[in-house]
Amino acid sequence: MGSGVQEQQASLTQGEVLPLATSSQSEGLKQTRSVLNSLFSGALAGAVAKTAVAPLDRTKIIFQVSSARFSAKEAYRLIYRTYLKDGFFSLWRGNSATMVRVIPYAAIQFCAHEQYKGLLGGYYGFQGKVLPPFPRLLAGSMAGTTAAMLTYPLDMVRARMAVTPKEMYSNIMHVFVRISREEGLKTLYRGFTPTILGVVPYAGLSFFTYETLKKLHAERSGRVQPYSYERLAFGACAGLIGQSASYPLDVVRRRMQTAGVTGHTYGTILGTMREIVSEEGVIRGLYKGLSMNWVKGPIAVGISFTTFDLTQILLKKLHQMGYTAR
Repeated sequence: MGSGVQEQQASLTQGEVLPLATSSQSEGLKQTRSVLNSLFSGALAGAVAKTAVAPLDRTKIIFQVSSARFSAKEAYRLIYRTYLKDGFFSLWRGNSATMVRVIPYAAIQFCAHEQYKGLLGGYYGFQGKVLPPFPRLLAGSMAGTTAAMLTYPLDMVRARMAVTPKEMYSNIMHVFVRISREEGLKTLYRGFTPTILGVVPYAGLSFFTYETLKKLHAERSGRVQPYSYERLAFGACAGLIGQSASYPLDVVRRRMQTAGVTGHTYGTILGTMREIVSEEGVIRGLYKGLSMNWVKGPIAVGISFTTFDLTQILLKKLHQMGYTAR
């Protein structure tokens, strides 16, 4: 009889432990799936958005790294000359390098943003809810910084490919090899400091603006999920504000990245700024190409945020369908 009681106690103990283990495994799988969904959605969002505006992005970089005066007419002429000389697809030159950079960058940025939102939500007592303004801004800045730190050399390579003729660099690996041999490995991180200084306000304000507009929309309309065109509009506003705030540092970053092929020797952020201002002026130098960015940026950021949100919603629905089917 004693052994029967012991067996019963053992079975009860097992019965209590097993559900806990199952619950823990389920939570772990849920977290893993959430991270993978964010990575995939972010990668797709970045790829779609950057491909859509690649010709404008390439044109902007060419003006940023030269002393030629920018205007919409000159930008159009450059695009048209490139098309006539090298063909239609030359407008996307450097886009392969952009994809190599932007896919991991966007995947890491969006995934990190979701993780930072969860961490900050738990810390401030807003788990599962919209964060207050400061943590909302902080989550975006931290996400952008994390992504930039992990993918910076790819951004350097992409800038070089955008401003050089096809004969100079044949592919992405060729850029890495030539820069390493001729200029040293340190060159792959030239312009890193202005990038980080620029990405903090850019990513912070972009995510902050988008999340804030979605929150205000939900409160006013009573709908939790905005329509697609509303998401595009919110993303466009986010891109406009974020890029305008960080644009001078973007110009400095591009000048430092392409110094090896433009004949300049930019050493520091302040030194680069001083040289640009002395040669070209504040507005025509540090804000060169901003008007094009006001066209390109809102489109790209709007597409990016919208694609991420809609992909996340689709993946959740597919999972639910699969779950109910079982």
